[in-house]
Amino acid sequence: MLRQRDFTKGNIWLDLFYFSSPIMFANLLQVSYQFIDSLWVGNLLGADALGAVAVSGTVIFTVLSFIIGINNTTLTVLSQQKGKGNEKGVASYVNAFIVTLTTLAVVMGIVGFIFATPILNLLGTPEPMMNGAITYLRINAVGILFLVGYNFISTVLRAVGDSKTPLKFVAIAVVLNIVLDPLLISLFQMGIQGAAWATVLSQGFSFVYGVLYVMKKQLVPLNWPRKPKWHEVKLILKLGIPSGLQMAVISAGSAAIMSVVTSHGSAVVAGYSAAQRLDSLFLLPAHALSATVNSMAGQNIGIGKWGRVKKIAAYATIYNSVIMLIFAGLIVLLAEFGVRLFIQQEAAVSFGAKYLIIVAFFYPFLGINFVLNGIVRASGAMYQVLILNILSFWILRYPLSYLFSEWLGEDGIAYGIGVSFMLSSMIAYLYYRFGKWRSKQIFRE
Repeated sequence: MLRQRDFTKGNIWLDLFYFSSPIMFANLLQVSYQFIDSLWVGNLLGADALGAVAVSGTVIFTVLSFIIGINNTTLTVLSQQKGKGNEKGVASYVNAFIVTLTTLAVVMGIVGFIFATPILNLLGTPEPMMNGAITYLRINAVGILFLVGYNFISTVLRAVGDSKTPLKFVAIAVVLNIVLDPLLISLFQMGIQGAAWATVLSQGFSFVYGVLYVMKKQLVPLNWPRKPKWHEVKLILKLGIPSGLQMAVISAGSAAIMSVVTSHGSAVVAGYSAAQRLDSLFLLPAHALSATVNSMAGQNIGIGKWGRVKKIAAYATIYNSVIMLIFAGLIVLLAEFGVRLFIQQEAAVSFGAKYLIIVAFFYPFLGINFVLNGIVRASGAMYQVLILNILSFWILRYPLSYLFSEWLGEDGIAYGIGVSFMLSSMIAYLYYRFGKWRSKQIFRE
């Protein structure tokens, strides 16, 4: 239990740094996991296999997005129980989450396996990639329980104040995947099946190891699942469904913005795609801070320490702004070099580098959005955060990227997205400052 942090007291600056750093590294490992997987498949099996994995990956990412949304609920519910010092409540809700998520995982796995072909047809999967995509999706559907469990254990630990142990589980999965990919794909000549099984087995081993490790060390109350109380399941679904939909809104919004990008030609698409890969790295601190403040604020909301919640929001905003400005400076210096790691076409490199430089100085505003939404989410105001995300993507980011690109050409995409970051952060602040999220009560005394 020594790894658990009590966020209701102590130095907020130190808590922000020490708790968010392992989350950021775990997220970095997750990104590298996907990158390495694609690297092996592309080099060992060719472009069609890589395309099959990419198409199937969009389906898997959609499922993972919903799981991440549910896990945001896990952070909120368990951190508030932890803040109250209610160990029985923590144990009871851990059990309820296990039963609920296991049921959802089994259902999603069955649906994914049975309906793999029509789902991939709906996505317009090219014929040369279809068989590989079906195989990859079905094997991942079989292993979806491992994906759910693997993420859930990490989230539970973070909710009770331990962000270091989950880093170990992610590292195990990444190392295993690096080893298993070439072994199963090439040595055992399993092709795309080998790539899929490498992912499932590495996540499965990490999940089993995580369960045994947590039980041995008694880090969280894991017991044999039992029938949960109905009010617990009802609360999980009430908060989890809008939280999962938040991620769906983000995924759909990103796809809509891509439709603006594609209207400007292949060079812009290539440059934008390379820039987005770098974006995913630069935004890791903001994602980590969002999860951090969710845990920290949740514990304090649980016992009504609103003054400390206010300080957490203020300190995290300052911390985010400093980090994002440092990253912006690095992007200005290294944008072209970074884009050239992925593409060499001069027109694409020029657009990608210019896009990054323009957007870079708007990053602090996006980070503010992450932090304040994390604070609001910690209170259980999931529908409110869903609405904020709809406003951010569908009322601001997509329309502004389109309008600015009409006015300024391809460079307008970056300006439109940047301005949307700024406006959405203002809306997030206004809701944080004047909204009624503080009156949200998710537990009946």
